[in-house]
Amino acid sequence: MKQDIQPTYYQATVTCNCGNTFVVGSTKQEIHVEICSKCHPFYTGQQKATAARGRIDKFNKKYGIQSND
Repeated sequence: MKQDIQPTYYQATVTCNCGNTFVVGSTKQEIHVEICSKCHPFYTGQQKATAARGRIDKFNKKYGIQSND
């Protein structure tokens, strides 16, 4: 294998806009992200179900499916 062609591998510190930090392996020493698993609505359970419900109702209405609510 050729010498000195591989990038340097670091234990990178990832910093989110929410203030959460964690360590991963990367070729960069520091990584800044806008959203992480601590503040993402899908993982925190704060995702708005009303938007999904509206799409489901629209689908059911389009195909004439009766809901059992």
